[in-house]
Amino acid sequence: MPKKIPKGKGAWSVTVGEKGQIVIPKAAREMFHIQPGDTLLLLGDKKRGLAIPPQEMFSALASHIFDGEPPETEEEM
Repeated sequence: MPKKIPKGKGAWSVTVGEKGQIVIPKAAREMFHIQPGDTLLLLGDKKRGLAIPPQEMFSALASHIFDGEPPETEEEM
Protein backbone atom coordinates (compact mmCIF):
# COMPACT_ATOMS: atom_id res chain seq x y z
CA MET A 1 0.00 0.00 0.00
CA PRO A 2 1.43 3.46 -0.93
CA LYS A 3 2.49 5.63 1.98
CA LYS A 4 0.35 8.73 2.56
CA ILE A 5 2.16 12.01 1.82
CA PRO A 6 2.45 14.13 4.99
CA LYS A 7 0.62 17.46 5.08
CA GLY A 8 2.75 20.30 3.71
CA LYS A 9 4.82 18.03 1.48
CA GLY A 10 4.39 17.01 -2.13
CA ALA A 11 5.91 15.55 -5.25
CA TRP A 12 5.05 16.55 -8.80
CA SER A 13 6.35 15.86 -12.26
CA VAL A 14 6.80 18.54 -14.91
CA THR A 15 7.65 18.47 -18.60
CA VAL A 16 10.36 20.70 -20.04
CA GLY A 17 9.11 22.52 -23.15
CA GLU A 18 11.06 23.28 -26.32
CA LYS A 19 12.27 26.60 -24.88
CA GLY A 20 13.47 24.94 -21.65
CA GLN A 21 10.47 26.19 -19.67
CA ILE A 22 8.51 24.24 -17.08
CA VAL A 23 5.06 24.82 -15.63
CA ILE A 24 4.82 24.60 -11.85
CA PRO A 25 1.77 22.46 -11.08
CA LYS A 26 -1.22 24.26 -9.58
CA ALA A 27 -1.10 22.25 -6.35
CA ALA A 28 2.55 23.27 -5.83
CA ARG A 29 1.81 26.93 -6.63
CA GLU A 30 -1.02 26.92 -4.12
CA MET A 31 1.02 25.16 -1.42
CA PHE A 32 3.87 27.66 -1.73
CA HIS A 33 1.71 30.71 -2.53
CA ILE A 34 3.45 31.29 -5.88
CA GLN A 35 1.71 34.06 -7.83
CA PRO A 36 2.16 35.39 -11.39
CA GLY A 37 5.09 37.79 -11.45
CA ASP A 38 6.88 36.17 -8.48
CA THR A 39 10.61 35.68 -8.86
CA LEU A 40 11.92 32.26 -7.92
CA LEU A 41 15.45 31.16 -7.16
CA LEU A 42 16.58 27.94 -8.81
CA LEU A 43 19.48 26.18 -7.08
CA GLY A 44 21.36 23.28 -8.62
CA ASP A 45 23.85 20.66 -7.55
CA LYS A 46 25.03 18.00 -10.01
CA LYS A 47 24.90 15.32 -7.32
CA ARG A 48 21.74 16.36 -5.48
CA GLY A 49 19.62 17.89 -8.26
CA LEU A 50 17.58 21.07 -8.54
CA ALA A 51 15.72 22.94 -5.81
CA ILE A 52 13.39 25.93 -5.76
CA PRO A 53 13.43 27.11 -2.13
CA PRO A 54 10.60 29.26 -0.75
CA GLN A 55 11.22 32.99 -1.11
CA GLU A 56 11.07 33.43 2.67
CA MET A 57 14.05 31.10 3.09
CA PHE A 58 16.13 33.12 0.63
CA SER A 59 15.00 36.42 2.18
CA ALA A 60 16.08 35.26 5.65
CA LEU A 61 19.47 34.17 4.31
CA ALA A 62 19.96 37.45 2.42
CA SER A 63 19.03 39.40 5.56
CA HIS A 64 21.64 37.44 7.51
CA ILE A 65 24.31 38.12 4.88
CA PHE A 66 23.60 41.81 4.34
CA ASP A 67 22.32 42.93 7.75
CA GLY A 68 24.21 40.58 10.04
CA GLU A 69 20.86 39.40 11.46
CA PRO A 70 20.63 35.67 12.18
CA PRO A 71 18.26 33.82 9.85
CA GLU A 72 14.83 33.01 11.24
CA THR A 73 14.13 29.47 12.25
CA GLU A 74 11.81 27.47 10.01
CA GLU A 75 9.09 27.68 12.65
CA GLU A 76 9.25 31.51 12.62
CA MET A 77 8.87 31.76 8.82
